Amino acid sequence: MSALGLGCMSMSQSYGTADRAESERTLHRALDIGYTFLDTASLYGLGHNETLIGEALKSRRHEFTLASKCGILIRDGKRAVDGTPTSIKSTCEASLRRLQTDVIDLYYLHRLDSNVPIEESVGALSDLVRAGKIRHIGLSEVSSVTLRRAHREHPICAVQSEYSLWTRNPEHKVFDCCRELGIGFVPFSPLGRGFLTGVITDIQELEPDDMRQTMPRFMGENFVSNLRMVQELQEIADVYRCSIAQLAIAWVLAQDDNFVPIPGTKHVRYVEENAAAEQLQISMADLRRIGTTVDATKVLGDRYAPSQMISLDPDE
Repeated sequence: MSALGLGCMSMSQSYGTADRAESERTLHRALDIGYTFLDTASLYGLGHNETLIGEALKSRRHEFTLASKCGILIRDGKRAVDGTPTSIKSTCEASLRRLQTDVIDLYYLHRLDSNVPIEESVGALSDLVRAGKIRHIGLSEVSSVTLRRAHREHPICAVQSEYSLWTRNPEHKVFDCCRELGIGFVPFSPLGRGFLTGVITDIQELEPDDMRQTMPRFMGENFVSNLRMVQELQEIADVYRCSIAQLAIAWVLAQDDNFVPIPGTKHVRYVEENAAAEQLQISMADLRRIGTTVDATKVLGDRYAPSQMISLDPDE
């Protein structure tokens, strides 16, 4: 597994208009420079993202570990969580067709369905393992309690949750649980949805349908206050002659040798820039300084709009 994976969602949704040709170049460039882990989901672009990867990389399928997800659907125009065995299995079949592959290496339950016992959802995923349609089971945004219950039903390979300088929720209990049970951890949005790059300085510059327009951390005075912390990171980045984004990725990598962050991008230049973060050698003193400069206790605003916060499974 490469030190970094590539999150592919932005090639299909959420962060403004994507260019198909540039997305394909980005996918190929990622593999060319050593990425071996690609992350997608049935939800992303309502199948568009999986189709893109299937069409663009069919001849290179043997070069990377493929992760996808099930469990979130759009019903009647609204986002819905569905962890029923029937939905999990039908979603997997559709994903396999779009991805043009016989097997998905790592298949996550995208969110916990509060109406379905986790044992039932994981039981359906274990059926897919036995059928040879997926190789390993993952969970996304789950609590340590849910993770332990799931792991008793079938070994869980990885947990994927948001983790970055400004989102530290898994530190409380999930990290300890993963280490105890030998479960990998995959931080998504290690760049805070682009906020921890220093590139976004005016929320009005984002496209109207950009999902960050609905996220409290990017709104009004929250955005202004949060931006001050990022500006302080520039001083440290200047010392190491790197970008703020590289600094933020290097900090995540330094938290645990077994973490595999998946910063997302739809541009070749950023997939190259992110990969170079692995080479940064940052002193322990500066790692501590970075971690206190952008501290989750200082961040203003929830990370999602209320409609999405309710689908999370936080530890108490």
